[in-house]
Amino acid sequence: MKGLELARRYWLEVGAAAMERACPALRGRMAAGLAGEGSECLGFDDEISRDHDWGPGFCLWLTQEDFSAHGEALRAAYAALPREFLGFRRLRESEHSQGRVGVFSIPGFYARFLGPKGPPGTPAQWLTVSDQALSVCTNGEVFADGLGEFTRVREELLAYYPEDVRRKRLAARCAGAAQAGQYNHSRCLARGDRVAALRALGEFVDHAQAVVFLLNRRYRPYYKWAHRALGELPLLGREAAAACEGLAACPQEERQDRIEGLCALLIQGLQEQGLTDSADDFLLRHGERIQGSIRDQTLRSLPLMMGSI
Repeated sequence: MKGLELARRYWLEVGAAAMERACPALRGRMAAGLAGEGSECLGFDDEISRDHDWGPGFCLWLTQEDFSAHGEALRAAYAALPREFLGFRRLRESEHSQGRVGVFSIPGFYARFLGPKGPPGTPAQWLTVSDQALSVCTNGEVFADGLGEFTRVREELLAYYPEDVRRKRLAARCAGAAQAGQYNHSRCLARGDRVAALRALGEFVDHAQAVVFLLNRRYRPYYKWAHRALGELPLLGREAAAACEGLAACPQEERQDRIEGLCALLIQGLQEQGLTDSADDFLLRHGERIQGSIRDQTLRSLPLMMGSI
């Protein structure tokens, strides 16, 4: 059983009634689900995932007012829930993963990943928040949300970056991919520096993946799961994932040709979305075109590579 399904059933069959008994005044005011850190929130958990911080559990999200008034009572009720359900037992949380499930305020949950100011509002604020942070805020599933407040913020984030911000990130990622893969990788190999070449290859894959996620208007998750998620994207996902797998497995002497092949695939995607009309095979030129199309003068005037987080 996948962790998300286990969490849903645990809420429906155990948690919902227990939380309402603990605080009947909050009936219809609590939001419940599973989102945040952990492979189960992405649907990528497997038997290997179950060696730590996995098992029956859910998140309960309250308005700040409700959390201040009833948070402690609900946390006590949550702690009293059975640790075993449907034959699965939640292992003791490690010090590095505490707070993945339990009772939270809505502002506190989002601030944990987005910073004290919460969800970004201005283009400048959007540009300082990482894909990974936005991914953990919007993954998983909401099982119930009587007030709709948690879902309202979630849907605002799921609407994705403002278009000028998306273009600024695309411009930066195209420039980064060009620098690392089309320029530095071969120069490092020519110097005989295989470690630097490997670093350049890793940087190239990172930027190339990010371009595909931006084309799909999806937030890229934690690096461990980025390749898995890449292959599930509808636009160029399978092709880009296969190209990255080929890069990881091919002999050193084949890498540059494969890098160029992946760059050509990215350029095709950019052209199909009308983001560039250049026929150049150097991704940097396409990054420049995309940056030049940004309407917001402040974003357009930033250095080309700024925005690749």
